[in-house]
Order: sequence, then C-alpha cells, then structure tokens
Amino acid sequence: MNKEVKQRRLAYRAVITGHGSFAPANKLTNEELAKKVDTSDEWITSRTGIKVRHITTDDETTAFLATEAAKRALAEANLDAGELDLIIVATITPEMVFPSTASFVQRSLRAKKAWVFDLAAACSGFVYGLSIVQQFLESGRCKKALVIGAETLTKITNWKDRTSCILFGDGAGAVVLERGEGKQRGIIYSTMSSDGDRWKALNCQAYGSRYPADKKLKDPNKIYMEIKGREVYQQAIRRIVETVNACMDHCGLTIDDIGMVISHQMNARIIESAAKRLNLPNEKVYLNITEYGNTSAASVPIAFDECVRAGKIKRGDIVIFVAFGAGLTWGANVIQF
Repeated sequence: MNKEVKQRRLAYRAVITGHGSFAPANKLTNEELAKKVDTSDEWITSRTGIKVRHITTDDETTAFLATEAAKRALAEANLDAGELDLIIVATITPEMVFPSTASFVQRSLRAKKAWVFDLAAACSGFVYGLSIVQQFLESGRCKKALVIGAETLTKITNWKDRTSCILFGDGAGAVVLERGEGKQRGIIYSTMSSDGDRWKALNCQAYGSRYPADKKLKDPNKIYMEIKGREVYQQAIRRIVETVNACMDHCGLTIDDIGMVISHQMNARIIESAAKRLNLPNEKVYLNITEYGNTSAASVPIAFDECVRAGKIKRGDIVIFVAFGAGLTWGANVIQF
C-alpha cells in the first residue's frame, strides 16, 4: 500500500516539528565497570549489547538534562519557549518528590504560558506522553507542546549488584509538537497498556508511603531498582511484538510501509528477538544501546533524534515508537514524520 494510511479524519494533527537530546559527558565503559564489580566487557556485551553508559555528575540533575534536550528541540523547531502551551516530563528519577521536574524545566526555559506536569510510566513514559499530547492537539485545546523523557537512573543504581548496574545510563530526549491543520504528517495512532499484577518485575520501592523516609528500612537495598530479568525479558518481547502488530493492523500498514521502528533501548537481545518475530529487516530497527545503556523514558527520544540527524528517517517516513517498562506498562505511537 502507499503512505495514505488508514486513519481518522481530523481537523488537527499533532506534528513533530523539533527534536533534541542530551547526555552527560562523563562515561563509564564496561572495562571500567569491571573494576568495580565481578563482570567483564564480554559478559556485558553478549547479554545486553551495552559497551558504554553516560553518568551524571552530582550537579547534573534530571531537570538539567531535560532542559538541555528541550533547548535543542526548540531550536530545531525554531520556536520560542514562551509559545509553549504544555510541557510534560516523563521520568522515574525526578528532581525531587515535589514540585515536578517539569516545573523546573519551565522555570529554566522561561516558558511562562505553559502548564506542566511529570509522567511516571517508567520506560513507557515518553510514548505515554506523546499519546496525551496527541489528544490535546487534536482536540484544539493546545497548539504547541513539549514532551521530554529524562532520567538519572545511575543515581538509584546499586553498584554492588552486577546483574542490574551494568544496564543503566543517564540522558534526556525531547520533541516539540505543534498543531497541524489538514496535514498528513503527525501522530496517526497511539496505544497504551498496563498490567499492575506484575509490578514486582521492575520496581524501586523506597521512599514512598509504603516505606516512608522516617522509618528505617529492614532491607537497605529497597532504595535501589530491583529487576526480575527473566520475567522482564519474556514479557518485553511478547508485548513489543503484540503492540507493533496491533499498530500495523489498526493503521492498515505492512512492514514495507514502515520506515523505522524505534524501540525503548532496554536490551539489544530483546529488541533483536522482537524484530525477528516481526520479520523486520535490520535497516528498519534502530539500536543505540551500545553507547547509552538503558535510559528508560529518555531512550526513545534520544534514539529518534540520532536517527533523524543520521538521515535514517526522512520527511514523510512512517515511524513506530514502542516501549515497555515498569508497571508493567507498554505502548506505541505511529507517526508520519
């Protein structure tokens, strides 16, 4: 079929007009990590595909990363922050309990007209955020919005746990979306799902109301992320494949119509296994986990920004964003760029 994909007739569409990303300059290689825990470059690479991850300094907070990525996206869109109606920051490593990380981003950008909030859907946060903005722009409620995925996961990483500390890195990615009238470009379709029964597969339990800050933890490791690797692996592949297939079915697309699938970069083996089940050729699956590790909500927008700048996505291409994360949560966006 051609790119006149099946979609609702809308007066407005949410169009990506700018994109940007930012990662800390400080890096941690597998060889350096092997000096801290019992692991090796070969062991990490063969199981995850990761070679390097970016690590924040004490002064580089989530809001700082988010703001830097946002500035680049706004510059790409040739848009002044004062024109924004809405800012969403997707993160599970916020600046603080409250106010929201988005409030600090708004302050730094001087985006005084925007209303702002954080979204906590872990690795799925960015695709969830796009779905929310899609509704506001399509309805005419907003004209210009900024969605950011930003994480400082290394600040809640247990560096003594070799099964998890090898995975995570810090970074941020952002996109500007503007209301387009009668255009084919924009978000075509979004789908979101969750399964709270499987919350133990990925979690970080302290400090919340269950384990408040004023009570001593029986298990001090509750302050760090906990991962059940086998369950996450199996669920991630299953949900990614189901979700991408559902997107193509809903929009009347085939693999030939897809320009690129950008998955949350959780593990190279997961992405490659899902791509194989979807019969996606290598050139239609973008991988950059080698240089970043798992950056949760930031991974999709970072990968998208790199992919466009490298010329792998061109104007008019149909792109699918797909993510899976703690909650459990998963979702996808179909976008004509």
